[in-house]
Amino acid sequence: MNKKVDLNCDLGESFGAYHLGMDEEVISFVTSANIACGYHAADPLIMDRTVQTALDAGVALGAHPGYPDLMGFGRRNMQATPAEVQAYVTYQLGALHAFAVSHGGRLSHVKPHGAMYNMAAKDPALARAICTAVYRFDKSLILLGLSGSCMLAEAEAMGLPVAREVFADRAYEPDGSLVARTKPGAMIEDETLAVERVIRMVEEGRVRAADGTDIPICADSVCVHGDGPKALLFTQKIRTALERSGIQVAPLAEIVR
Repeated sequence: MNKKVDLNCDLGESFGAYHLGMDEEVISFVTSANIACGYHAADPLIMDRTVQTALDAGVALGAHPGYPDLMGFGRRNMQATPAEVQAYVTYQLGALHAFAVSHGGRLSHVKPHGAMYNMAAKDPALARAICTAVYRFDKSLILLGLSGSCMLAEAEAMGLPVAREVFADRAYEPDGSLVARTKPGAMIEDETLAVERVIRMVEEGRVRAADGTDIPICADSVCVHGDGPKALLFTQKIRTALERSGIQVAPLAEIVR
């Protein structure tokens, strides 16, 4: 059987007069869109426009909830209680769901953003709060999270469908977590290297960590970021390489059963 993998991108992260990312250019190469919900980025007009753009492109809609940290782009750790985090996620799911329904679409998945994503990868209480919000909102939604993370374990224990995510342009620690953006080498800037790493993660289930060791990894979905200077080039090259390797690029609904 041919391998399948989803190609996802965080989109809709502009806000007001501030434009961020290459949404219109990148969206035609991905199969899933993680759309900012107004807390770490986006505003109602941007959310509305991004949902319509994704639907027009035939791309699956996903919610991308984060901490209420617009100034820090949701990348600063917050000491929020599990009850607060559950409410934050519920609020943002409801907001994006409204735009999806207004355009005749529906949400397919949820991927937490930034600090919330990384903290929940290691914190069971935080992970459980996120999963509870998703489960109570719509238990058919796929939770997209870091391969091997605590968040996916909590989601599976709760009965949520899960998709294991890998990153094209991020370095990995030996424990499978992402190298913090504040550390040198955290971002993979060489597109050739990024492509090689993606193909290996999908085909072999392994990736070279920052210390030089190989670690196991499982890829249901590959994340490409739409806000870097090489975003379009990365996305084009990764999709082309996947297809040339005989790997079918497909939305999460065709991969997660």
